[in-house]
Amino acid sequence: MKVSLFITCLGDMFYPGVGKDMVELLERHGCEVDFPEEQTCCGQPAFNSGYHSDTKKVAKHMIKTFEEAEAVVTPSGSCAGMLKEYPGLLEEEPKWRKRAEELAGKTYELTQFLYRELGVTDTGAVLHARATYHSSCHMMRLLGEKEAPYKLLENVTGLDLRDLPNRQDCCGFGGTFSVKMTPISEQMVDEKVDHVEETEAEILIGADSGCLMNIGGRMNRRNKKVKVMHIAQVLNHREIQEGGEDYADENRAGTNI
Repeated sequence: MKVSLFITCLGDMFYPGVGKDMVELLERHGCEVDFPEEQTCCGQPAFNSGYHSDTKKVAKHMIKTFEEAEAVVTPSGSCAGMLKEYPGLLEEEPKWRKRAEELAGKTYELTQFLYRELGVTDTGAVLHARATYHSSCHMMRLLGEKEAPYKLLENVTGLDLRDLPNRQDCCGFGGTFSVKMTPISEQMVDEKVDHVEETEAEILIGADSGCLMNIGGRMNRRNKKVKVMHIAQVLNHREIQEGGEDYADENRAGTNI
């Protein structure tokens, strides 16, 4: 299958290694991957802030950008969810709505695509560490995907995956929410960090870069020695070679908290 990579803003600016891991994973499982260079932000920040007219312009651009793709795969449940909001956003423009529905129907978050479309349960990854997984809100609630990440992680050789208490709770990021409602966001992410600490995990895994930046940033400010990894990095991880580097630690900048 030919797959078009939607890298997302955070992936492009802060997590370029995640894109590399995605391409390697997809190609290893028989996909031909391309990258439409005209892609932009999905429009979620504007949409969530109520600027729907501006978001429509972005949506139409993204629809045109990925119109020829067989499948659109992204390392973000949040951004995949936003593309699936396009039909409702363009409800009053029937021609655009139809094109939006076609895009929404072929858009997938990475683990969702690997597990549900390609039938992959074991990527051959090896990572000897204690870890816990944060279930991001948009992936669970917008995409309805609660199973795929766990099915893939449970087959990572050497990974001691520990259940995160109250894993269904939001980390407090929510895009513009963490900026507009910082005191509430801070309390939410503190609770999340406390739960991560309860697991005694060495690594926090997630499928949305925004969540990882938020939680990772707060853990860094609280001097917690837990590293974060995007699930693409975990699923593509192999035993380190002599003189090589261990898992990525590009999360440490954090966000506003």
